[in-house]
Amino acid sequence: MSRVSIAVVGAGNRGQAYGRFISQHPAEVYVTAVAEPHPIRRTRYAEEHQIPEENQFETWEDLLAQPRLADGIIIATLDDLHVEPAIQAMEKGYIILLEKPIAHTWEGMRLIAQKARETNATVLVCHVLRYTNFYRKLKELLDAKAIGEPRFVDHVEEIGFYHFAHSYVRGNWRNMQVAAPIILAKTCHDLDLFYWLFGAKCQTISSNASLVHFTAQAKPKGAGERCIDCQIEPRCPYSARKIYINDNEGWPVTVVTEDLSFAGRYKALQEGPYGRCVYSCDNDVPDVQTVSLKFSGNLEVNMALTAFSSEINRKTRIYGTHGELSADFAQGIIEIKRFGADTQVISVSSLVGGHGGGDVGLMHDFVHLLKGEGGQEGLTYLEDSLESHIMAFAAEQARHEQRVVDVNEWRSRR
Repeated sequence: MSRVSIAVVGAGNRGQAYGRFISQHPAEVYVTAVAEPHPIRRTRYAEEHQIPEENQFETWEDLLAQPRLADGIIIATLDDLHVEPAIQAMEKGYIILLEKPIAHTWEGMRLIAQKARETNATVLVCHVLRYTNFYRKLKELLDAKAIGEPRFVDHVEEIGFYHFAHSYVRGNWRNMQVAAPIILAKTCHDLDLFYWLFGAKCQTISSNASLVHFTAQAKPKGAGERCIDCQIEPRCPYSARKIYINDNEGWPVTVVTEDLSFAGRYKALQEGPYGRCVYSCDNDVPDVQTVSLKFSGNLEVNMALTAFSSEINRKTRIYGTHGELSADFAQGIIEIKRFGADTQVISVSSLVGGHGGGDVGLMHDFVHLLKGEGGQEGLTYLEDSLESHIMAFAAEQARHEQRVVDVNEWRSRR
């Protein structure tokens, strides 16, 4: 098969990211249909991919009511809109690329997994970090025992102050009533990395988390309800003016408005959720969370996520029986200090594209899969991706109940 077809459900930020790959590889893949409730996004996506009018749908229900329109389907809706589209797509016989998380509740994830088994469906989950040159190199080093047997891992996900304010205070993932908990929505990437890099399953888990800064109690004196009419806005790092009214015409501005002119952005901050003061939102997401995990093979892991970082990054230190390793994802640097030997510094180049080239790597594998050519060893099939979600849900139970959760027992009972 020389050229394969894809239908897209959700033409927002993630749907557009995968769409860019498709546009850049017209000899391999094309889009046959799109479902998107936002009329401007739907029309723009249809124009970019030359989708016929009869295959432009307002809802996923309308698209999936049709006979199968493509070889594969990308489901890139918000967290709480994964279950039904995924189930109906499996029933239609699509090969599926499903944006993470699989579902925002355990029950939803269980329904998807059950349907996949019943229909023998092929579902890939968008754990894109497995596909980066950086983490593939790190896995290669660990498999080669570059520092002996890993015994302890210290890992920090730096979300970035403006990213956290955008997504988890003002944005779509701000409230756990409508979105997955941050440990699942954001950090399932990291949990998946642990499972994949070390080839081990989590045995016990505990977690602590708190929301302290982005609250009404922390609101500075003189702060307004919206940034555009706030007395202290010039000295506030979370100012919506600073984040959205600037020279940037990409993410996160494209999430706020389709009109990227000054007037369009200003109006969005006057009227929309992204113009709100970060101390006056309906958010309930922790701004710091720590997780302690014990894996099979006597591997101990400390993981933390924090809103309070200047950059968006992941930093990992791994302590082994014959050395230690530090990995800086944003810088592309892996440093190895074998005991009694000189330090080795490895610089890893990344592919062009989001998530350090992970988006591109994932799409390459999805297209190969649609062609029947198989894919890389790291393909994130649904069954494999369940482990990161199990850890996330168990961590949430652990933090709410303030106890250590036996993950083996948790897994077997569900």
